[in-house]
Amino acid sequence: MSKSRFPTAFTILFTLTILVAIATWFIPAGTYDRTLNAELGKEVPVPGSYHEVARNPQGPIDVLMAPIAGLYNPKTGQANAINVAVFVLVIGGYLMVVKRTGAIDAGIAHVMLALKGRERLMIPILMALFALGGTVDGMAEETLAFYALVISIMIRAGYDSLTGVAVIMLGAGMGTLGSTINPFATAIASDAAGIPFTKGIGLRLMILAIGWGFCVFWVMRYAAKVKADHSRSLTADMQKDNEKHFLHGVTIDELPQFTHTHARVLVIFAASFGMLVYGVSALGWWMAEMSTLFLGSSILIAFITRMGEHAYIDNFLDGAKDLLGVALIIGVARGIVVVMDAGSITDTVLHWSEQVLSGLSKVAFINVVFWLELMLSFFVPSSSGLAVLSMPIMAPLAGFSNVGAEFVVTAFQSASGLLNLFNPTFAVVMGGLAIGRVPYHTWLRFCMPLVIMLFVLITLALSLSVYAG
Repeated sequence: MSKSRFPTAFTILFTLTILVAIATWFIPAGTYDRTLNAELGKEVPVPGSYHEVARNPQGPIDVLMAPIAGLYNPKTGQANAINVAVFVLVIGGYLMVVKRTGAIDAGIAHVMLALKGRERLMIPILMALFALGGTVDGMAEETLAFYALVISIMIRAGYDSLTGVAVIMLGAGMGTLGSTINPFATAIASDAAGIPFTKGIGLRLMILAIGWGFCVFWVMRYAAKVKADHSRSLTADMQKDNEKHFLHGVTIDELPQFTHTHARVLVIFAASFGMLVYGVSALGWWMAEMSTLFLGSSILIAFITRMGEHAYIDNFLDGAKDLLGVALIIGVARGIVVVMDAGSITDTVLHWSEQVLSGLSKVAFINVVFWLELMLSFFVPSSSGLAVLSMPIMAPLAGFSNVGAEFVVTAFQSASGLLNLFNPTFAVVMGGLAIGRVPYHTWLRFCMPLVIMLFVLITLALSLSVYAG
């Protein structure tokens, strides 16, 4: 008798696409008037301007087109997620080129020897670094470049692939949830709300610090159980396959000696990621520039290690092939938003949210805002996109309940960050899980108790702050 299996991420996302398409036949189509916000350089909704428009229900052809349009929409010419998909493929090729030099394996062996007996310290250190990237710069798509490396380190240290995924996804995710100066969430939302982005930073810092502590505790607790008994791993049935995939069947005793060539490769490797962070935060880089950076770095590494033309191309293509499924799943996830926008129901959902908020008390208002932003985050997983869409509507309503706009900004980014820890429409979640070979239902089983704890934390923080204010 065959054992029933949970649907794949592709099946889950395609099913959601079908459900959203069905919704476009029943939910009234509508839109807000838009006006150009000079500060944001984007068009934002005008409060009170919602009006219904002719329905544009999405049919079977639109559903089939959605994953393609999620990457590149031929009707609008919009690139959508194709740039992220290309970045993932380039990263896959780059990492395989580096891996085939033996530098990563030799470096990991060196670190393991230095940390023998203290490997658990890597978890809070790495989660702090990813949280810093999240709170300062909204680190999301950029984290996809780190999964293979961090997972390899965690497996070598005696943990599992889920531990590596959690270190990155919860670290960077908690940083984004507790954004302080993140220009892609806090700054855009604050500007749309008409307040300085520093207003309310104390509350956000408190949520960040306590929430990060919860996340570190949760990951270290799980990692300790796995290291003590691998049968307690939530991916125990995949452990051997994952070790073969990420470690290529090489044990710690068989790892190569660390050489001067390995050192030069790792210097370039570290410099590439350092340049990635600097380019995004200071130079305004995005996917095209980041892909170019890693392509150039792979060529430089091949040159200094005398890899040879044919070996370099083969290695690069092998790495890109490994992440092809990740690149495709990003388009499928984005396709859900394409169908919703094409059916003109995104603004309708926002309008319903606007109506729900009228006449509420302060504490009730801020909590309903938080809940509504959670719902909206499912349909608009981009924090900057949700800020531009919802803040011009939500922030003015705060005045009617005598609630400061800074609390609305905090509710928005907390909701967006919390849902995007497990949101199946968020390409970073599905892409990270695909790289880590962690089934979506396994991730839900692991993270949902933590998500509930964070939900309670945010609810209490918002309620007490608004009440006291």
